[in-house]
Amino acid sequence: MKTFEKDFMLGAATAAHQVEGNNIHNDYWVQEQVPHTMFNEPSLDAVDHYNRYEEDIRLMAEAGLNSYRFSIEWSRIQPEPDAWDENEVEHYKKVLDCCHENGIKPIVTMMHFSSPKWLISRGGWENPEVVGLFASYCKRIIEELGSRMEYVCTINEANMRLQLASLMKDMMKRMAGQQHKETEAKESDVQVGINLNKENMMLGMMESAQAFGLQNPADVHTFVSQCTPEGDLLVMKAHEAARNAMKAVCPHLKIGLTLSLHDMTVLPGGEAFAEKEWDDEFLHYLPYIQNDDYLGVQCYTRKYFDENGVAQPPKNLQRTQMGYVDYPMAIVHVVRKAAEKFKGEMIVTENGVATSDDGRRCEFIREAAKGLQDCISDGIPLKGYMYWSLMDNFEWQKGYSMTFGLIAVDRTTQERHPKESLKVLGSLAGK
Repeated sequence: MKTFEKDFMLGAATAAHQVEGNNIHNDYWVQEQVPHTMFNEPSLDAVDHYNRYEEDIRLMAEAGLNSYRFSIEWSRIQPEPDAWDENEVEHYKKVLDCCHENGIKPIVTMMHFSSPKWLISRGGWENPEVVGLFASYCKRIIEELGSRMEYVCTINEANMRLQLASLMKDMMKRMAGQQHKETEAKESDVQVGINLNKENMMLGMMESAQAFGLQNPADVHTFVSQCTPEGDLLVMKAHEAARNAMKAVCPHLKIGLTLSLHDMTVLPGGEAFAEKEWDDEFLHYLPYIQNDDYLGVQCYTRKYFDENGVAQPPKNLQRTQMGYVDYPMAIVHVVRKAAEKFKGEMIVTENGVATSDDGRRCEFIREAAKGLQDCISDGIPLKGYMYWSLMDNFEWQKGYSMTFGLIAVDRTTQERHPKESLKVLGSLAGK
């Protein structure tokens, strides 16, 4: 199989809370600890990437990868509204320096789902103050670390809140008596690890609200929760404000955001539903990203539509551990469709497969890579591919049972075990 061009960014991705461990000041940690949590297990020390990042970055470089997408944990930097932890800033400076020393180009995400606990206690992502707070955090980070960066992502999957809103409505219907299986199947309609089938969910929601100092669960507005149309717009305003603030400090930065997109598979009668879904996921965000330097595209599967709306996939199709249809060409179709309207550069900032069969992962990577190389040959300005994820890690509410990684981790010893798929991905890098 042919390799990508030498300047093509080929690497892997992680998110701070999923790999670092002991992010005790953020909203996820709070929700993991309540007695009736919706999480299958707590994150605890995760895969200890906070202390073992040098080994992990070296493993990428040795395999031939040239890029690494990771996030800075806002709650480490600002554990309280009026705090700024310079020791944590120094930590991320070391991570960036380690990337450069190993020939790895960093792609830095400023907010990958997890927010400081204090932010949620103040209204979170439905409070207009979040726009200025997020921009201020981003600006100060760039003042201290921007010279070590080139590509920056403001917000991971900025459209996730709107996607979750409809799922949360389904959850409430189930709690009112809807069939269990009907709602449980919906978990795979959104590309993040969530649970909608936990017992005592309302009790857990009450406990979480109290842990944030709030009385009503409806007032808990984490990033990965349902949102209002106004809240959806706040995310875009926060992105624009952060982008402009960072550009003012370091004009050389290439700044964008990432979107969670599905490959829309239209069955007879489903055309209008698929068009509405694409508008919700992508088109209505275009006015807010047209001035970005690139778009981060993220896709894991396809979504089916028939005359009744979202349809269940054919039962004979292979599924991943997440319940997604296993379909490597989904990312290729999404890149092509997004390129019809977004004319700037694109990076696949996440794409991967949760499976215990690493042979299948190797084939998945080869199939996706071949399709993306065809996109480039057709003139689409695709500049990189970040496989999700570097390591088997904490898949949010699903815990550690979902294995996306190129590297297995024994969490008893934290010993790393690179898989064949890491070599396969690295072999596709241009020399």
